[in-house]
Amino acid sequence: MTTLRFTAIEKATQHLPLEISAPDKLPSDYYGKYVFNKKQMAKFLSKETMRTVLEAIDKGTTLQREIADHVAVGMKMWALEMGATHYTHWFQPLTDGTAEKHDSFIDYAGGSNLEVMETFSGKLLAQQEPDASSFPSGGIRNTFEARGYTAWDPSSPAFIMDDTLCIPTVFISYTGEALDYKTPLLKALSALDKAAVEVCKLFDPNVKKVYSYLGWEQEYFLVDQALYEARPDLVLTGRTLMGHESAKNQQLEDHYFGAIPPRVAAFMREVEFEAYKYGIPLKTRHNEVAPNQYELAPIFSETNLAVDQNLLIMTLMNKIATKHHFKLLLHEKPFAGINGSGKHNNWSLGTDTGVGLFTPGKTANENLQFVTFLVNTLMAVYKYNGLLKASIMSAQNAHRLGANEAPPAIISVFLGKQISAVLDKIEYSSEDDEITVEELKKMKLGVAHIPEVLIDNTDRNRTSPFAFTGNRFEFRAVGSSANCSSALTALNAAIAAQLTEFKSEIDKKMKKGMKKEEAVYDTIRLYIKACKPIRFEGNNYSEEWKMEAEKRGLDCETSVPLIYDAYTSDQSVEMFESTGVMTKKELEARNEVKWEIYTKKIQIEARVLGDLCINHIIPVATQYQSVLLDNICKMKTVFNETKAAELSKEDASLIEEIATHIAAIKKNVDDMVEARKVANKIEDAREKAIAYHDTVLPYFNVIRYHVDKLELVVDDQMWPLPKYRELLFIN
Repeated sequence: MTTLRFTAIEKATQHLPLEISAPDKLPSDYYGKYVFNKKQMAKFLSKETMRTVLEAIDKGTTLQREIADHVAVGMKMWALEMGATHYTHWFQPLTDGTAEKHDSFIDYAGGSNLEVMETFSGKLLAQQEPDASSFPSGGIRNTFEARGYTAWDPSSPAFIMDDTLCIPTVFISYTGEALDYKTPLLKALSALDKAAVEVCKLFDPNVKKVYSYLGWEQEYFLVDQALYEARPDLVLTGRTLMGHESAKNQQLEDHYFGAIPPRVAAFMREVEFEAYKYGIPLKTRHNEVAPNQYELAPIFSETNLAVDQNLLIMTLMNKIATKHHFKLLLHEKPFAGINGSGKHNNWSLGTDTGVGLFTPGKTANENLQFVTFLVNTLMAVYKYNGLLKASIMSAQNAHRLGANEAPPAIISVFLGKQISAVLDKIEYSSEDDEITVEELKKMKLGVAHIPEVLIDNTDRNRTSPFAFTGNRFEFRAVGSSANCSSALTALNAAIAAQLTEFKSEIDKKMKKGMKKEEAVYDTIRLYIKACKPIRFEGNNYSEEWKMEAEKRGLDCETSVPLIYDAYTSDQSVEMFESTGVMTKKELEARNEVKWEIYTKKIQIEARVLGDLCINHIIPVATQYQSVLLDNICKMKTVFNETKAAELSKEDASLIEEIATHIAAIKKNVDDMVEARKVANKIEDAREKAIAYHDTVLPYFNVIRYHVDKLELVVDDQMWPLPKYRELLFIN
């Protein structure tokens, strides 16, 4: 029997690896080719203009319009030389991706409508006006109030995508509220810089700037394009709403770090080549744990730039995957029963003097500074653990959190035995005791030709959502499809608020006559005791930890709509407003957007699930049931009644089983539709999201259970949808 599924399988098995050649001999020969970086600035801008731009980036000063005019002229010359015909402001609305509106460089020449010329002014570079009402705003802007502005962010370089000059920008409303992810992130980074510098000056008066760094690890799945197109649930929701586990999935653990399949390797090579052209320093590529799951990761860079590069790499991966007859899946849990995908955010702080603030030092003063920033981070994560969870939560990530490969929906911090011992010692010591952090130890393996192995001062806890990994923290709970800005805005703002509070405490104690070191020790000691509930070294997946976390007062909420409430708690509002990152109005608006998006995601999935069941699964199951019934009837024409009944006993049992599952599917789909109708009548965004979570979502697993049972018994030749064994092992 020929079905769409078998046609897709046939196409998938015919797809061969593409021949991909490097653009030049070495990545350094073409690195940053499509980016208006310092090299291109030096070529197309005057020395004075370039100096002013770099100073604005480094010091955060405002660029004057005349400087923007000079930059625009040079940028246009470079873009035209690179073959660009259009320009766009590239921004990050409160959706899942980026946005852009392309305008041509051409304009009438000299007021004549007979001739055109290529023009690009500082005004066009610095500002544009997209339609603000058409993007999620949480009620800040109405349909009849459509004006909004994009404004150039000089700290993230412009780049060329296809024939278009893309200029990274912020996106704000006519009344000044942020309508994007970048604006709050830039404000959080500025607040952190200011607060961290003040604390650093306690240890080194030469520090003038503190940078936040990010190294993201992008996990993803690749599915053959033909198989993907034969799965309506994948096409419309990004995940499989049904599908029984493959007999073989990841249980042998043979995919992780295994040999990369040739087709996938070709895809990875082209992604790397293109990434280097955009100045994205990809460093790592490998197979992940689940079949057809992979990962890539770059070298660390400044947080704002790293976020933009992650958004750009996701766009590039999508485009390149299609060329290789793949479909890129960035959904956090596209397949049940196997690992989902995250985007671990490796976060650190460093000074303009070259010191890593989470790197243990060689002197007592350096180690005191290290412990100061470490403990203040613990305090911030402890105070705002609910907010940090809200910053990474989504309808998609809810499927991943709590599974075997991902942190549970409880934020805790892993430090490792040695760092924990250091904090325990400080808690019970005095300022006269010197802080020491052991350097790398050496381990001899007892094999003559194998060199000594250097052992880090902290182990890894793969179950921890926020783990210290030697010179940085790894925020492991961020989802694979997420914009990193959400998590890093919350994290950097929380750290900024905490450091400001710390510095205030030190100043008060020093005014009372305490020496600086004594004041620092005394405050740190109090913080270590206060934030102990956030520290956990064990198995975050265990039921015991869930009970223990609740006793410790940590946020253990699992309902996505309720988790978002952390954004508008009194504590969060005070923190965001005190740091100047977001106002209460902006926070309330963002939650409106989050609740609406959550509702729409579940609503779409419910519709797709119902359609697949009623129009695909039940008809095929009924058809197979008819085949079995026909077989029983034919048995009676050949054998006597007793013999026929004996021979058709298994068929009769199977018919009954199929009928039971069909009835259950139909009833639960009908009930789910009714639950949707009731939920849709609710006008309040929060209450509607809660209703979808509590009354619609629970039907998904019930329906899936019965569909997956049918998949096991219905004739394989009749089953309409590509199965897990095909989706996960054809590559």
